[in-house]
Amino acid sequence: MGSRGVESVVGPEWVDEDLLAGEDTEICLVLDSPIDRITLRRLVGERQARLAAAGLSRGGSVALRLPPSLSYVVNLLAAWRIGAQVTLLDHRLTAHEIDRALERVLPQVVVAPEKVGGGALRAFVDVVESVRPYPGRPATTDHAVIQLSSGSTGPSKVIGRTAANLVAEIERYTRIDGVPLPGERVVLLASMVHVLGLVGGLLYGLHAGVELVLPGRMTVDGILKAVAAGDAPTTLIGVPFHIELLASTNEPPKLPQLKRMTTGGELVRPEVSAAFVDRYDAILGNMYGMTEVGVIGTDLYGAHRPSIRPAPGIEVAERDGELWIGMPASPYLGLSDPTRWVDGWLCTKDAGSVDPATGLVTVRGRNDSQVSVGGLKVDLTEVEHTLAALPGVAAAVVVHAAGIEAYVQLGDPSAAAGLEGALAERLAPFKRPKTLHLVRELPRTATGKLVRDAAQLRGAAPADEA
Repeated sequence: MGSRGVESVVGPEWVDEDLLAGEDTEICLVLDSPIDRITLRRLVGERQARLAAAGLSRGGSVALRLPPSLSYVVNLLAAWRIGAQVTLLDHRLTAHEIDRALERVLPQVVVAPEKVGGGALRAFVDVVESVRPYPGRPATTDHAVIQLSSGSTGPSKVIGRTAANLVAEIERYTRIDGVPLPGERVVLLASMVHVLGLVGGLLYGLHAGVELVLPGRMTVDGILKAVAAGDAPTTLIGVPFHIELLASTNEPPKLPQLKRMTTGGELVRPEVSAAFVDRYDAILGNMYGMTEVGVIGTDLYGAHRPSIRPAPGIEVAERDGELWIGMPASPYLGLSDPTRWVDGWLCTKDAGSVDPATGLVTVRGRNDSQVSVGGLKVDLTEVEHTLAALPGVAAAVVVHAAGIEAYVQLGDPSAAAGLEGALAERLAPFKRPKTLHLVRELPRTATGKLVRDAAQLRGAAPADEA
């Protein structure tokens, strides 16, 4: 791939040049069965004709609300090949949320499932899609993809990225030591609708000649079966939820082809990281990124945990304990917080530091996780990790409202009685939650992140709170 900058103009031909090019017989995707490049090119061409027949043309706009599937991949590539702007809507959103999203982005065409085959916990499904007009408008910007942020701390933001920006990120991946190499395999656990799975999985894999595998079922057995199905060096790409899932099994089979797992999203608790490495004898790498930017930094060898090294071409700065990323233009469409992008710098809203000697970046979590209790600073992330590590706790979220509040999902109901005593042994009094809410299941975003919006958490708490 050439060195095209973010500010250059990239036309629809990037799909053929950077994603679909390659030997006809090369296997690029594995779902229920392997798909080679000549088949993928044929399917993309067929979907391109269907979208064009529905009125989609260069400069037009389309929304995809498809689950992980071959249909999702070919419709996405076909729309980009036309030169249209694509809005990606997570298939797990409710009808009400979908309607609100469509009212915000106003596409001309909506591609949605007509019929879905496959059971629960499927990592991908068989989809027969419908292509329908929507009373929207052509694209008003030159963005190739529109995404809605995951909304883990509040309402989602509308974020746009150009084709040149996506090409630049793919190129950035090729220059990172430790990414999967041509001829290797990726078992993708992260959603292809969101940035890690979309660019780090699907787009980079197609460009680099990496075989992309989606497990038949998103269970421990299903994931390990997908790894064992090939002999080539294999990388797992997922989020902390997947690490916790895989680390929960005590005696997994020997998988010599499992090279590493790369995780993005929230910070992983040290005890979970250690359990994964111990069970699988594989490297656990870390990746830090944002929907607005893509990959920002990595530690793919687990050498600097919890720090990361900025990805090639990415500039990270620290201002008053907060991380900022150099970015020539605002990624936001419509109304947005004017403090998020200022004079060529994007505020991550993450607390962290940059070591002036090594350039390593330490990410400490959301900046709003630092609160003051009686004049004393408390890091809610520390409280949350301490609580989540207690025996019998499946997951926990700690927020600050009238005081420190914890929402706890138990794996073992009998553990409820001992929570307060266990916390008293591990945390100073001013750090302990004022209230513990026991919930059946903690809400998560579409990317698997735990929701930290107080209103949503309160809705999840049952009447008989502890």
